[in-house]
Amino acid sequence: MNTIISTDKAPAAAGPYSQAVKNGNWLFCSGQIALDPVTGNPVGSDIKSQTGQVMQNISAVLAASGATFADVVKTTCFLTDINDFAAFNEVYARYFSGRPARSCVAVSALPKGALVEVEVIAVAGK
Repeated sequence: MNTIISTDKAPAAAGPYSQAVKNGNWLFCSGQIALDPVTGNPVGSDIKSQTGQVMQNISAVLAASGATFADVVKTTCFLTDINDFAAFNEVYARYFSGRPARSCVAVSALPKGALVEVEVIAVAGK
């Protein structure tokens, strides 16, 4: 059975989807971009500041399901400029010390002009 996860500490879903869905112990989190959860406006103009906001948003969704970054087993990362890879990794590494599996790809554009989007899969409630 699916349980919809929602928190006002992360940006609200901007379409017909959920912030996250939990099925058993599996947690599937929708991609997060650098939006302020209160205003819904973009935060930061460079990859490091945007990645920091993305991680704060992911942390809030994880917490709403009883999970943490330590529970994440897979991430998918989208960058609009692959030249930002090293700077992105610098911030990313502060949060994912457990080194989950990951894919990271360059994309032509992201919503609201975002530079980065990250989605995660976690095992929550073990």
